[in-house]
Amino acid sequence: MMNEEEDTNFLDGFLNNEIEEEAAFFDDKEGGGDDKEGGFDDEDEAEKGKEISGAMKQQIKMDVIATIKEIYDPEIPVNIYELGLIYRVDVDNFANVLIVMTLTTPNCPVAESMPAEVEIKAGLVENVSRATIELTFEPPWDMSMMSEAARLEMGMM
Repeated sequence: MMNEEEDTNFLDGFLNNEIEEEAAFFDDKEGGGDDKEGGFDDEDEAEKGKEISGAMKQQIKMDVIATIKEIYDPEIPVNIYELGLIYRVDVDNFANVLIVMTLTTPNCPVAESMPAEVEIKAGLVENVSRATIELTFEPPWDMSMMSEAARLEMGMM
């Protein structure tokens, strides 16, 4: 049987080890470093797994766009893809997805929640390793960026 001092040392060691293992787990899940702005970086070790084919990259891109088309601006009855808020969807050789998007205005009421929703939903698409959002206001969004379908939906045609 352990005395009180041995019991305390054992418990401290156990807890410290558990905390270190948990920190390592989250570092691995989050990519272990800062995301690079402007796209993917070959040196970025985050979520590098098996390389995927060009056909798989295209399929992932189409699936991500289909998922994005299910997200609507709460103030406008049009999905954010047709609204023109998605500037780019890139898939790298390791199934990491970069979505460059904007908002209707920098002061948009969903400025915090919409990019997070896009990132979460894109990350849940089958075969996606990781989804990252790059929010930009260059060029600024205007109504000319809306698709024909969006303009028709809003009665602008």
